[in-house]
Amino acid sequence: MGFGEGGGIGGGGLVAARAATRMRSRQQYRTMSRMQRRRSAMADRMGVRGDFERPGEGPAEEAPEAAPAAAAPEEDYTAQLEKLADLRDKGVITPEDFEAKKKQLLGI
Repeated sequence: MGFGEGGGIGGGGLVAARAATRMRSRQQYRTMSRMQRRRSAMADRMGVRGDFERPGEGPAEEAPEAAPAAAAPEEDYTAQLEKLADLRDKGVITPEDFEAKKKQLLGI
């Protein structure tokens, strides 16, 4: 029995091997798609907001409201540092005064 008589790769030759590879790829894609749909369905049931969903669109609307309250102190001292840096650049305050106030704001 020669190579071309059914004794090739997997018993069906190169064409059969490529077909089998394509079929495995399709099955993997279908499995992954099915798993993703299940994950999405569970996330919707649990109220988890998706990565590309805008705040307020998804079922979980409480989380975006809580985040700005926590970020407010951070914005406060960054704005103060920017103002102080501007005053330092204009020569209104000395660099030493700027460094002292920066350490005070950052808690260093």
